[in-house]
Amino acid sequence: MAAPTQVRTAHLIGGEFVEGSDGERIDVVNPATEEVIASVPAGTPADADAAVRAAAAAFPGWAATPLADRVAAVRRINDGLRARAGELAATITAEVGTPVTFASKVQVTNPVGITDGVLAEIEAGALAPVTFGNSTVVREPIGVVAAITPWNFPLQQMVAKITPALAVGCTVVLKPSEVAPLTAGLLAEIIAEAGLPAGVFNMVHGTGPVVGEALAAHPLVDMVSFTGSTVAGRRVAAVGAETVKKVALELGGKSASVVLDDADLVRAVKITVANCFMNNGQACSALTRLLVPADRHDEAVEAAVAAAAKYQPGDPTQETTRIGPAVSAAQRDRVVGYIRKGVEEGADLAFGGPEPVEGTGYFVRPTVFGNVREDMTIAQEEIFGPVLVVLPYTDEDDAVRIANGTRYGLAAGVFGGDADRAYAVAGRLRAGQVDVNGGLFNTKAPFGGFKQSGNGREFGRFGLEEFTELKSIQR
Repeated sequence: MAAPTQVRTAHLIGGEFVEGSDGERIDVVNPATEEVIASVPAGTPADADAAVRAAAAAFPGWAATPLADRVAAVRRINDGLRARAGELAATITAEVGTPVTFASKVQVTNPVGITDGVLAEIEAGALAPVTFGNSTVVREPIGVVAAITPWNFPLQQMVAKITPALAVGCTVVLKPSEVAPLTAGLLAEIIAEAGLPAGVFNMVHGTGPVVGEALAAHPLVDMVSFTGSTVAGRRVAAVGAETVKKVALELGGKSASVVLDDADLVRAVKITVANCFMNNGQACSALTRLLVPADRHDEAVEAAVAAAAKYQPGDPTQETTRIGPAVSAAQRDRVVGYIRKGVEEGADLAFGGPEPVEGTGYFVRPTVFGNVREDMTIAQEEIFGPVLVVLPYTDEDDAVRIANGTRYGLAAGVFGGDADRAYAVAGRLRAGQVDVNGGLFNTKAPFGGFKQSGNGREFGRFGLEEFTELKSIQR
């Protein structure tokens, strides 16, 4: 499957595709071939300002548009995603390095499911007024939304912000990742073809420190919805606080997979490895810490090595490839640096390692560490690559303590033979979503984290409500 030959690489401002105001460009590199495949405008604060002003001018009319008409427009967008699914998957593979099978089955299908869930909640009355005594409580659109999105799940994270925001009556300025902007160009085409009024949806390419900062600081932006690193999220929150705008943050993770002493160990390890290595290890909710009973540690490491050996780095355009490259040379070097740190701090390197993969592309060896202490860097910091760390624990309370012992709280997993016991342990974990015995990802359930994994939720009813303000009207 080849990447599309024609992809929009311009900003979309006020209903028109336009080039940047200063002529500077940012190259887009295929991480599997290291070739420049396109370039996009390096947006400026002036570009961001023009987009925000277009969104602000369009907001009153769009907010007043009947809900049924807004829903119909969002449904047309979703139909466009379905119609161009193959092209979207190929583009994600070309600019992110995601294996095309995963891109097709997850990266493109999840956004469609997310939008389906949003529309179903609206049709079920999620935005309907509620009466409390003499008060009628209504939900109104929050206003102009700046959506700042990452490169790892580009389409999913854009759609998770854009379609609910548009449905409730907000207008949007999107700042996609400059590392993976081509998927955004396709999405912008799909939205333009859906026939929204000019200025309802806008897009400005560029870097976070320039365009992202300008959007977060802009006085006409009412809300920033940001997905990215915890470091960048802190900056967005600080800048947004200057104008007291709402800031929703979906940030990093260091998620634990807790294998209880009565669990099917081999099955639990296989599922954890698959989760850790999905999307080339570049997923904020990945289960990257495997917690096992101390007396079964060696058995768990052996099972993890056997599972990891099935993930051989390869050409992401081939349907049999299970793991592709890191998204960039910088990301590859970052992951390799963490692997070296793990070796330096005394963890047992059971599989993989920091040695380069021969040939072209930003590939990293899938890696498993055993006998990891909870205070090690690789047990505390988000690596964002295919690196699994195995930590032994003494008893259930110790497992919960270790699982909760990082600054993050995005996701977790629990495996146990007694489902009720596993569910009870899940309730003790400080994480926004917990899978029990391999429970499947649900695009209608709220997604978001505790602690420094962020605030706010995406998907379904709860994600829809993020883009609204509550108003009480007394009679």
